[in-house]
Parts: sequence; C-alpha cells; structure tokens
Amino acid sequence: MRAITQQAFGGPEVLTIVDAPEPRPLPTEVLVRVKAIGLNPLEALLRAGGFPLIGRPPFVLGWDISGVVEEARTWRWRPGEEVFGMPLFPRAASAYAEVVSAPALHLVRKPASLSHVEASALPVVGLTAWQGLVDLGGVTEGDRVLVHGGGGGVGHVAIQIAKALGAHVIATASGSKREFVEGLGADEVIDYTAVDFTGAVGDIDVVLDTIGGDTAARSLEVLRPGGHLVTAVAEEDVRLVATYEAAGRRFSGIAVDPDPVALRGLVELVERGRLRVHVQETFPFERVTDAHRLLDSGHLQGKLVLTV
Repeated sequence: MRAITQQAFGGPEVLTIVDAPEPRPLPTEVLVRVKAIGLNPLEALLRAGGFPLIGRPPFVLGWDISGVVEEARTWRWRPGEEVFGMPLFPRAASAYAEVVSAPALHLVRKPASLSHVEASALPVVGLTAWQGLVDLGGVTEGDRVLVHGGGGGVGHVAIQIAKALGAHVIATASGSKREFVEGLGADEVIDYTAVDFTGAVGDIDVVLDTIGGDTAARSLEVLRPGGHLVTAVAEEDVRLVATYEAAGRRFSGIAVDPDPVALRGLVELVERGRLRVHVQETFPFERVTDAHRLLDSGHLQGKLVLTV
C-alpha cells in the first residue's frame, strides 16, 4: 500500500509518499480500505514539531477516515461495509494511508446520505463539538451559546449541534465568513476583526473556545454566573481554571476521544437534515503537500480532505 510519511519535522515538503506493508488487524479490529482522509490543523502542528503528541518522526499522520471494511477480526463488521471514524486518538492511527487497521468500536456505519469525502471530514471536528457541547457543556433548549471560530472545522459543526439542541447561538467569525456562518443557523455573528466580543454579548450559558490565545481568559467576561467555558485549546491552564472558579464560573478542557455513541448521534443529526459538514477543498492523495500548505495558511472554512 501507499502511505504518507515524514523523516523529519518541517514544512509540507517533508511529507513523502512511500510503499509500506499493510497493517494486520488484531482481534477486535478491522482493516479498512480508505476512500477519503480528513485533515486537521493538529496534523500540521505535529508535522512541524509544534506538539509532541506522537513522538518524533518517522511517523504517519492522520485520524479521520472513511472507507470500506476489507477484513474483520470481529463480529461487529463484515467485509464490504462502509464505515468512518477517528480510530485510536490520541495514539497514532497512521491514517494518511490507503489501508488502516482500526478498533471495531472506533468506527460507525457511513450513512448513504454522506459521501466518503463528507464522512471523513466529520469525526475529529464532530466529536470535539459534540463532547464539548453535549457531554461537557450540557447544552439544553433556550441556552445562550457562544461559539468562537464559527467558520472553522469544529466551529461550523458546533453551531449546528447547538441549534439542534434548541440553543440561541452566537458565533465569532471574520466578516468574510458571515454569510457562511449565518447559513449554518447562527442567530448572531460577531466579526472579531471589527468588534470586541466582550462588549457585544453577555449572559452566556456556554462558551466553546476553538481559537486559543487569550480567548478563553476574555470569555470570562461574557459568561453568566455559573456559566461554563469549554475549551479545546487551553485545557491544561491551571491558573485560568482557578480564575474561573474564583469568579463562580465553570472551566472545562476537552481532549477529544473516540466515541461510537457520539458518532452515531452525529449521524442521526445528518440523517435528520440538522447537520452538514462543509468541505472547502479536496485534494488527491498525491497532492498532500499542497493540502498541507493550505492547512498551514489557517482561516479555513470547514475542512480539507484527501481522496485516495
């Protein structure tokens, strides 16, 4: 099979396509013939050596996959079934490859309403948003929810999940993404390039932070007493946790994990027409360096996907 690997940290040019032996599934695992691979900003950070999650090169990046079961060492799946998921995170899943071995429980059935491209774009961002808003945030009907980075991968899914839960959704996004974010169902959009969100909103029940920097600290100002910040980027800031607790607000960090229950929840929203995943651009497997150059540029609208 072909796989995309790297021998050193660096820019997109360190990614190379090589011939590699196919993985062998262990008991309870399946071998998936990959059709599409979702790309995430974390992978660009890992490629460049900015975060030591999976150690030093050589390694194969990637977690988001959609494909067809080729071999099953489990009763849960049969060869020929179409599946998608985010196997093994935060351990390396080596998903930038034509074939991936994955635990059976880390995959769910791909619905006919999603193409492989769309399905591969959903797991990391969808699970992050679901676990942040549903499992941690406990968002319910009538809540006021602020989503930072509403036009990005996690943000654009989070808006739709919060709306499906019955929340009033406010999103920050650049002015160029206003129409896109409103189309996702956001009730209010704050152009963060022109307006300070701390002066534009208040009485927020749940804030979902996908941006980082000082966003988590500044969000304290807009939360109601007892309100809850959920951050995907500052989960280990001990001092910030103490500041929130002293102010009578809640602070939670989320590190996404494989979750078939949440994945099936996302599929249900898709099938009810309440959730769509936006793919900004697809790239063939051979153009992974071009895809990573765009990933490095930031300010994406939705997701990027490699097709195999």
